[in-house]
Amino acid sequence: MAGLNTLTFTDAGFDQEVFRCDVPVLVDFWAAWCGPCRQMAPTVDAVASEYAGKLKVGKLDVDANGATAMRYNVRGIPTLLLFKGGSVVEQRVGAIGKSEVQKMLEPHV
Repeated sequence: MAGLNTLTFTDAGFDQEVFRCDVPVLVDFWAAWCGPCRQMAPTVDAVASEYAGKLKVGKLDVDANGATAMRYNVRGIPTLLLFKGGSVVEQRVGAIGKSEVQKMLEPHV
């Protein structure tokens, strides 16, 4: 459930993928059974394509990777966390439109 420019993050590789990155990283915490998460998928994939080279975008399945979700206190999904320099700089919970995602990203890319 990821587009061409959308990566798949896991508990095992999360720190490597997110903290050792020169560009901001947008992480979509989701689950296959979550309707709003499926609704957000095309938006996340579109953002990944549009910001390719300026932003790294990935999805983390909370059912398969619960440790990372717990570490960032993700209680509701979909949750978008934007990391910059290894820290969370923006957060949104719930399905949001593409323009709202872009507003979240623009100050950081």
